[in-house]
Formats: sequence, structure tokens, C-alpha cells
Amino acid sequence: MTAALASAYNAGMKRIHMGTLLLAILAMANAVSGQKDKDEGPICWLNFIVVKDDNGKPVRNAAVIMHPVNPRGKQQRGGMELKTNSEGKADFDGIPYGMLRVQVLAQGFQTYGEDFDIEKPKMELTIKLKRPRGQFSVYEDHAKDSNPPAKQDAPAADSQPKKPN
Repeated sequence: MTAALASAYNAGMKRIHMGTLLLAILAMANAVSGQKDKDEGPICWLNFIVVKDDNGKPVRNAAVIMHPVNPRGKQQRGGMELKTNSEGKADFDGIPYGMLRVQVLAQGFQTYGEDFDIEKPKMELTIKLKRPRGQFSVYEDHAKDSNPPAKQDAPAADSQPKKPN
């Protein structure tokens, strides 16, 4: 390389290093400023305990999904999902006060959903999951049921539907 080329190369490398250094400093400053908590109001430490409704045993690996709800009852964007541990427990510290929609999903259980008013610094919610019920079929014999479905009477042969004028 010639001396002029080497000098230009070194000057270019210095600019690249200075640019990289400047980007690193900006990234660190952004990370530090991002760690500051904004004054968004009080927050709650929410503990969930998910158990089976029939025997009270814990449900592990259940998905606990949380969504904020606006004052009109509409679910807002953004949410969070937690998984229960082997004891059926999950927790999260940092839920803002207000309405929170909680849904719990676990294989072999009915989906659970309810809105809760978060208003204390620490709350514990016990959720009891139920097993799915059997489906009703018109093809099964329901005569043995204690409350068989009511039969509808067929219209009489002489009664004709009235036509509007």
C-alpha cells in the first residue's frame, strides 16, 4: 500500500471505531434510562393457585393468561402468560391496579375466565378447574334422565298458519 492509501485507510478505521464507540455509549445510556420506572401508579404482586375442582389437587403446567381491561369492560392489547409449577402455583409482581381478565387453560379441563379488580399490593387467587361435561345428543336414550327435555307439541292438522294481509 502507498502511504496515501494507508493514511486514508487509517482515517476511515478511526471513524468506524468512533462510530462504534458512539453507538455503544448510546445503547448503554438507553438501557440505563429504560430501567427507570415511570410513575404509573401502584402495582400488585399477584399469586395464582390452580387446583382441580373435584379433589383440590394442583394442576401443573396450566397457562394463566392475563389481560388488562379498560373501564368499559373491553380487553386491552398486551397481555402476559404464566405457567403453573408442579404445585399449581404461578406469580407475578408488577400488575397495575384496575380490572384484569384472567383466563386459565389446561389440557383435560374446561377453560376458566373471570375479571378481577386488582386493588391491593398483594393478592392471591385460587382457581378451581372443572373437567369437561359430556355433550348432549339427540341420538341417545334420555328416558332414564331425571329431567328429560320437554317435547314440543306438533301443530294441529286443522290449524293453518295465518298469512299477513
